[in-house]
Amino acid sequence: MATSLTTGRPWRVILSFSIPLLLGNVVQQMYQFADAVVVGRHLGVESLAAVGATGSLLFLLIGFAWGLTSGFAIPIAQAFGAGDGAAVRRSVATGVILTGITSVVLTIVAPLIAAPVLTLLQTPAELMPEATIFTQISFIGASATMFFNYLSAIIRAIGDSRTPLIFLTVSCALNVGLVVLMVGPLEWGVGGAALATVVAQAVSVALCLEFVRRRLPMLHLRRADWRVTRDDFREHLRLGLPMGFQASIIAIGTLVVQVALNTLGSEAVAAYTTASRVDGLAVAFLSSLGLASSMYAAQNLGGRRPDRIRRGVIEGTWMAIAAGLALGALIIAFGTPMVRLFVGEGSDEVVRLAHLMLIINGCGYWALGVLFVLRGALQGLGHTLIPTVTGVVELVMRVGAALVLGALIDFEGVALSNPLAWLGAIALLVPAYVRAHRDLGRMPVDPVESTETSTMAIIGPTDGSMVVDAVVTQPVRVIKASRFARLKRR
Repeated sequence: MATSLTTGRPWRVILSFSIPLLLGNVVQQMYQFADAVVVGRHLGVESLAAVGATGSLLFLLIGFAWGLTSGFAIPIAQAFGAGDGAAVRRSVATGVILTGITSVVLTIVAPLIAAPVLTLLQTPAELMPEATIFTQISFIGASATMFFNYLSAIIRAIGDSRTPLIFLTVSCALNVGLVVLMVGPLEWGVGGAALATVVAQAVSVALCLEFVRRRLPMLHLRRADWRVTRDDFREHLRLGLPMGFQASIIAIGTLVVQVALNTLGSEAVAAYTTASRVDGLAVAFLSSLGLASSMYAAQNLGGRRPDRIRRGVIEGTWMAIAAGLALGALIIAFGTPMVRLFVGEGSDEVVRLAHLMLIINGCGYWALGVLFVLRGALQGLGHTLIPTVTGVVELVMRVGAALVLGALIDFEGVALSNPLAWLGAIALLVPAYVRAHRDLGRMPVDPVESTETSTMAIIGPTDGSMVVDAVVTQPVRVIKASRFARLKRR
């Protein structure tokens, strides 16, 4: 159900919104856990390493698509916070068109370049056949992934982070079942693992569309909503492209890390892959706080509540620091038994290297938490330059550490690339947000200006059915561009 983030205690609002996101991330990580366990146990460490060798390339393109669709949701959240239903629908239509175009390009081009890029990344020859199959199938199904990400982002933008969790849970449960079936009895290998993900994502898209049709009449697009303008496209691309490029820039850094790992052999690749799965569980809560901060800032910007943004980001940052310290302690203490879930007997070196990476990352989770919250808040405010530049900083730090330290101290040096990249990014984010914080402090907290009324359907509190004969007139706030111009330029 649509929920406003412009009222209530800021920290409670952010935490409440982030909990379903956290659970969704945990569910997704648990799927990846199951996927890696099935592949590692049934097909062996070499197949697990082959899947791991594709991670950076998949993140480069699919990560761009994820960032792009997340950026498209920011104007929706701002319009929803302002109470402008027509702007919400027009923004949704704009995002659908742009997501569709990107999906077509990604589906056609990406499978063709998979094998050459994997070769360029110096993927070990023994891993190439399985890595190529896994990558190509994943890219062929990229449209399902993109539209699930976009539909989930739309629903979250109007304050509902619970429903995407339900659909994600169903999708991941289906995914696990299909992986077990396709890798086990059907013996389709790593290609079956990739196909299982594509099918599950397609099912989740259908679930999202049906939910919007039944429960969210405010998102039902009319013929007039598709008459988007050049300015609509420009604004969505202004926010979406930097977030997509930011993800790609970070992915380029992980590609270099992958090259450095590939030169260290299959055991190093397998260790990094398994550690990344465990690491993903710990990072899930921190990334959820970052996304919650983004939607919170966007809705309150549209709602003309700069005071709530200032207070909420500070409280969210402290939550992220506390969570990072606690998660780091847990992952350091229990990392080894979790890593052993992925590999069989005789893989002691893989376990040792994976736990070493978890110790290194765990010591830096507090910095990652700060990074997520501040970058999310700036993106929600419409900033594009600084969040993108921080991606470049992460790239430089990660590449430098992987190449230089990796050559000097092997796997330990590659593992250090993550916390060093996080520290480099927050060194830029902190002063950038301080400036935005001061700008917000100079903005007035304006009352609601009733300029027009829009019809809104009431969602029943028990069964979610629409009360057809109930119409509410809602005042729409007018957002004066000049008041926010200084914030959006950065």
